[in-house]
Amino acid sequence: MKWENERRSSNVEDRRGGGGGKKLALGGGGTIVIIIIALVLGVDPEPLLDAQKQVASQQQPTAPTGETKRSPEEDKMAEFVSVVLGSTEDVWNKQFAAEKKRYQEPKLVLFTGSVSSACGYQTAAVGPFYCPADQKAYIDLEFYSDLAKKYGAPGDFAQAYVIAHEVGHHIQNLQGTSLAVHKKKKSLSEVEGNKLSVKLELQADCYAGMWAHHADKARDILEKGDVEEGLRAASAIGDDTLQKRATGRIQPESFTHGSAAQRVKWFKMGLEHGDMEKCNTFAINDL
Repeated sequence: MKWENERRSSNVEDRRGGGGGKKLALGGGGTIVIIIIALVLGVDPEPLLDAQKQVASQQQPTAPTGETKRSPEEDKMAEFVSVVLGSTEDVWNKQFAAEKKRYQEPKLVLFTGSVSSACGYQTAAVGPFYCPADQKAYIDLEFYSDLAKKYGAPGDFAQAYVIAHEVGHHIQNLQGTSLAVHKKKKSLSEVEGNKLSVKLELQADCYAGMWAHHADKARDILEKGDVEEGLRAASAIGDDTLQKRATGRIQPESFTHGSAAQRVKWFKMGLEHGDMEKCNTFAINDL
């Protein structure tokens, strides 16, 4: 992926080295401890996440013991994240303007180990997450090492896909989609609620592909092998992939993010068409 000469975003908050406490993953990318546990048990992860937030909100962050030394590789990764965020800003500002709307750019917080957010004080070892309450995405850069080593999805475009997916959740928040799904799930059974969660995640995947479509069209950022990296990442964090890895069994009724095939399909949908209407997963029965 060609990114070194691209614009850096001014919406990055670097809080690396400012956290503490034990590590627990809470993320929107699918490779997260609580969601994996929920998938293994065949239950809705939302109550588990809510319970964790209640506990976390009562905890106080551990003060940093000193300045954290950062390697050149880590700083380069932080710079890359800033570039990808800037690219999403360029794409979505243009898309919203075409509909005569104003795009509210999200902040992206870099953290190490743990972080305080409007969604609670989160302790994280891996995994990005998006908090609708403060319109910020949170990323521990350690996640990218796990994405490559544990889940077999290396590459800068795979990493960019993860950021674009979280920005996709921001788009859903601005559109009111996330809130509508949350409210509707309260009146549904667990299985039916899971289906809505899957549609929400797959739409975010489609929006990630949509970003790549327009960013490449405008700036020619894609290189040979980049698309395959993105598709590999989408597949690696499919619910069926995670379940089979954890237990050797697959329980489709407990999916909350979508199967590997579904995540690949919807990322490709956005990548190939670049059309928001094509990303309306809620209008499709057969995902």
